[in-house]
Amino acid sequence: MYQYKCLNPISDIGLSRFTENYQTTDDITKAEGVLVRSASMHEMDLPDTLLAVARAGAGVNNIPLDKCADKGIVVFNTPGANANGVKELVIAGMLLASRDVVGGIDWVKANAGVETIAKDAEKEKKNFAGTEIQGKKLGIIGLGAIGIRVANAAVALGMDVYGYDPYLSVDAALKLSREVKHVINVDDIYAECDFVTIHVPLMDATKGMINAAAIAKMKQGVVVLNFARDLLVNEKDMISALESGKVRKYVSDFPNPTTAGQKGCIVIPHLGASTEESEDNCAVMAVDELKDYLENGNIRNSVNYPACDMGVCGNVGRVAILHKNIANMITQFTAAFGAAGINISDMTNKSRGEYAYTLMDIEKSADDKIIEQLKRIDGVFRVRVVK
Repeated sequence: MYQYKCLNPISDIGLSRFTENYQTTDDITKAEGVLVRSASMHEMDLPDTLLAVARAGAGVNNIPLDKCADKGIVVFNTPGANANGVKELVIAGMLLASRDVVGGIDWVKANAGVETIAKDAEKEKKNFAGTEIQGKKLGIIGLGAIGIRVANAAVALGMDVYGYDPYLSVDAALKLSREVKHVINVDDIYAECDFVTIHVPLMDATKGMINAAAIAKMKQGVVVLNFARDLLVNEKDMISALESGKVRKYVSDFPNPTTAGQKGCIVIPHLGASTEESEDNCAVMAVDELKDYLENGNIRNSVNYPACDMGVCGNVGRVAILHKNIANMITQFTAAFGAAGINISDMTNKSRGEYAYTLMDIEKSADDKIIEQLKRIDGVFRVRVVK
């Protein structure tokens, strides 16, 4: 029986995928798995029982990744599960920036009790006139799950789409419309595009990448959209660009004191993935990842350990070892099994930065003695018998 704890409300559609072999618990010290959305885990004591954390969403800044890795706790996220919800809001953001719909709605609300509102609207609507997005150039920085969907949707809406992603995967490229112009220099997007939307992860290399220098390369009157992470944009530089007229509108899904209520800013209260469908999709993916790891030792979409998939174990046993990515580890593992007279029928070893993962199918059950021997090897974080 596996036990799991939900740190946030999780969609019932996702939780329904747990079988009778799973039981929810309110006591994290008894949990082998944790499901989380936005709750911060940085100050939490992580018990030795905890094997995995599944984040129902893409961002993992609320989870101490290195701390988890050092304790042999695998952290998963759900890339692409909320991609359609974010894509639709990006398209809505472009429309809101092009047509002053918000200003028009506010005028209607302010004049709600006026008898002549219909007649007055015909005179006032010129103040809220805008432009269409068909035929405009859209630049997309980052062609991951969301960026690709935005690109393909924009092509369908008649936009001229440019995409930039130096790490574009083969799988992503196959999903991308042939109408999208793939550029190799982000400056081409800045120089050519009427709209620029950013869809990259927040890292040291991308933090503040949309700054005064980048904005200076953009077209006069450009619209910038940020539905990825607020820190990707230097928002003080953005406010200056709005004041000067260099940027026409800044659309952000991340409210903060710098942009909220500022002229030229359309700030949405982090609604990108706030749809029933996105929450269901994220929950389903998170639960499936957690189950596959607990039951089979397979790792899919981890952010602190390498991907590893050996399917369902068909032998007597399977042992999973989470360890440092250093030399001579495999030799020590195989020597321990060999000395115990246990044959290894199948094995895989994967690494990711400082961390590595070894999965072994064995033809004889591993007893407590050999498991303790493996745990004592310098550089091993966790050993567990999967089957």
